[in-house]
Amino acid sequence: MNWRKWNNVLHRDIGYLAVGLTLIYSISGIAVNHVNEWNPNYNITKDTVAIASSADSSETNESLIAKLQNEFNIADTLKNSFRSAPLKIQLFFEKKTITADFEKRSAIVEVVSNKPILRESNFLHLNAPKKLWTYVADAFAVSLILLAITGMFMLKGKNGLSGRGKWFVIAGFIIPVAFLIIYF
Repeated sequence: MNWRKWNNVLHRDIGYLAVGLTLIYSISGIAVNHVNEWNPNYNITKDTVAIASSADSSETNESLIAKLQNEFNIADTLKNSFRSAPLKIQLFFEKKTITADFEKRSAIVEVVSNKPILRESNFLHLNAPKKLWTYVADAFAVSLILLAITGMFMLKGKNGLSGRGKWFVIAGFIIPVAFLIIYF
């Protein structure tokens, strides 16, 4: 078997192995690239609701908290609270925040939920697990290097590296270098 046949076999088999990780890393990469525009891990919904009960500025934090928990039928465990003014209080729960203004008799209820698949993909992409996953990610990086190298030698002739392929390889280097010159 000649070297080109081995090259193609290696490229094919590594390519098949890399499909799942490539999809996870690329989808997560797109999500994380736009972190300034949206939260790639969580959906956050905000609703403004009316508060039926009234309050007095002399009431204790515990009293205001109890009123809100009763009114909104909240069974979740309170993690913390913050009273920014006599009639304003924030309640913090596991995946929910309530910002209440008894003077305006309204509250903003903010609920956080996971974005399925994206959150898990981002967890892996950003190497949050550490430990063994670091070696899996390193092996994937090596496989991408091998795919790039073997991919250059898949074809020969006018469509191979000595033909039009060289222009694509050159463009592949020019693009990141140009962005480094512009932005770095």
